Amino acid sequence: MLVFACLSPHPPIILPSIGSEADRAKVKKTIQSLEKLGKELTKAKPDCIIITSPHPDWGVKVPLHFLMENGKWKMENYQEANYQLSIINYQFAIYPILTTFATPKEHFEYGKSLANQLQNKLRFAWIASGDMSHRLKEDGPYGLHPSGPKFDQKFIELLKKKDIPGILNLPERFLEEAGECGLRSFCMLLGALGASKIAWRPEVLSYEGPFGVGYLVANFKLKHGRIRQAG
Repeated sequence: MLVFACLSPHPPIILPSIGSEADRAKVKKTIQSLEKLGKELTKAKPDCIIITSPHPDWGVKVPLHFLMENGKWKMENYQEANYQLSIINYQFAIYPILTTFATPKEHFEYGKSLANQLQNKLRFAWIASGDMSHRLKEDGPYGLHPSGPKFDQKFIELLKKKDIPGILNLPERFLEEAGECGLRSFCMLLGALGASKIAWRPEVLSYEGPFGVGYLVANFKLKHGRIRQAG
């Protein structure tokens, strides 16, 4: 059963060991939102966590630093070789999954398939790790492109409406121009939500992009029970 789901950015600069105090102050909303989600994850008491990301390393470490800091889990147990966590004194497993160059629609189906396998076996949480556009500002990592801010605004708009077809059918050229990295990871989670057959409501906790990259933090309010069928 899916018991927790969220979208998380993964910029190393938000880590206290990397970002300066001044830099971290610029992403205060992001940090506070992730800390809030960490408490929600602890309450959910999952047996395991699926974390999808386009990148290993920071794509896994950054979300888990915040989302697991408030629980019984410690980041120093991270095993770099196999991208898994070995948790001391707690029966718990984390399974990082890297996204590929397959389409968002294919990732949506991957998410459905995996959730179907887990649905009646474990209480599982799902963290979709990924940043939004990398082209929000001239001084950002990839400069400014009009499609950058447009993509971030459009995705958030579609997410709030739960317009899954709209998200899955965003034009490929639009995505390339925006320089996004998290869409496929997000689509896997959306697929998992669909397969889990539970009611859900997206809650955007924060969005900001002070360094030219969009950071979206979103929670998914899950309501277990049968979904009413139309007709």
